[in-house]
Amino acid sequence: MVSGAISVDPSEVEKFSAIADEWWDETGKFGVLHKFNPVRIDYIRTQICAHFAMDNKADKPLAGLKILDIGCGGGLLSEPLARLGAAMTSIDPSEKNIKTAMVHADAGNVKIDYRVTTAEQLAKAGELFDVVLNMEVIEHVPDPRRFSQTSASLVKPGGLMFLATMNRTLKAFGLAIIGAEYILNWMPKGTHHWEKFIKPEELAEWLGDAGMICDAPVGVVYNPLNGSWRRSGDTDVNYMLLASKSDKA
Repeated sequence: MVSGAISVDPSEVEKFSAIADEWWDETGKFGVLHKFNPVRIDYIRTQICAHFAMDNKADKPLAGLKILDIGCGGGLLSEPLARLGAAMTSIDPSEKNIKTAMVHADAGNVKIDYRVTTAEQLAKAGELFDVVLNMEVIEHVPDPRRFSQTSASLVKPGGLMFLATMNRTLKAFGLAIIGAEYILNWMPKGTHHWEKFIKPEELAEWLGDAGMICDAPVGVVYNPLNGSWRRSGDTDVNYMLLASKSDKA
């Protein structure tokens, strides 16, 4: 396990490492992420293609782009994007998560550069990417302001960063913690801590200080009737945020 970085909370790493072998079980502890994935992928793909003037209808519309997936876990987001042509670098501080991700990618013959490392170490090495993914990660780090700014430093001039997290509202406490963890058992109890949820305006301020320009947040809501997620104007619980860096940065 990589430790000692501002993006690493050892207790959080241990928590997800303990269930690393369940990442690809669609009916297991990460089942909610499997259902969430189509919404995330469609949003990321559409925005990237629009920004870089790429053909969204092509078989591999993301070909030629270097994308970093921070806190990639078992690779649920990395693999689909690699299949769309992206050159994926996917990192996680948990060696168990990375091993799970590598085994699954190898079985599917998907090429991904998986590393047990942190955003801070990549920034120190001066690595840059066309797109940085910061999805469902920032609410698990000790210092989200510094982490968001470190992540922004990894974006090339003219590049993009995607973030997804939970809003610090009473509605989020009721649905994302009480409902999802204690009533519906979608994920292990204690997966999230309400005080670590982040308001969109806070995130926009931190990223603005790092030279990023943020679009309006996009909400994501769950439909219990058909068990699916969809984009929405309601950002009270889950939301995604797109930030861009000037090509003159």
